[in-house]
Amino acid sequence: MQRTLPVIPKAPMSDPSAQAIEPERLTDLRSRAASRLTGAAATKGSSARAIDALTVLHSLASSPETASDALTLLHELQVHQVELDLQAQELHESRAELESALRRQLEVYDHLPVGCFTIDARFVLHELNQTGSDMLGIGRDEAYGLPLDAFFGVDSARRFKSAIADLDASAHRQSCRLELCPKDGPARRVHASIGADTAAGRYLVGLTDAGDAQDGVAEGS
Repeated sequence: MQRTLPVIPKAPMSDPSAQAIEPERLTDLRSRAASRLTGAAATKGSSARAIDALTVLHSLASSPETASDALTLLHELQVHQVELDLQAQELHESRAELESALRRQLEVYDHLPVGCFTIDARFVLHELNQTGSDMLGIGRDEAYGLPLDAFFGVDSARRFKSAIADLDASAHRQSCRLELCPKDGPARRVHASIGADTAAGRYLVGLTDAGDAQDGVAEGS
């Protein structure tokens, strides 16, 4: 059976007659209200507890001894509710701003002129940007789970693994020249910059076209 909410006199938000309750009186009033909401009420759902709270407030408002205090307490609750509504609005606006900023950062990441890859200790791809996907010659969804070193020539794959080992040993960023063999298209020379993603226990790899530059970058430099 549906319960009917009790009708409680509403204290206007700007009503100057809503007097502040003395601290001792307020403590006693809250203690009495809390005592009526403990026990079985604590196990109820939020809607049932709200109905019980209104019932207690109605009971206090109906008593000549606590009627004025109950109205003042209701006024405080109304002010508090407005504060909560304003906080919720600010949180919603902040979340919208953060989501918008995140979308912008993802767009920047995707269109960097560098192929960005995140791999694990087995060189398996977990993340890559659109530039990296284009460099490999496959779609991003298709790339996930594939070993990045499979896209390098035989000698380059060994050089890449050696650079990872040097990174583990020295904790310093490594760089080397590699031959990239995309799924579609001719092989090309690229410059690899390799760093550690210590938080995730993975590696961050950046690939850029080496062009016709001389191999002047020493491995491990």
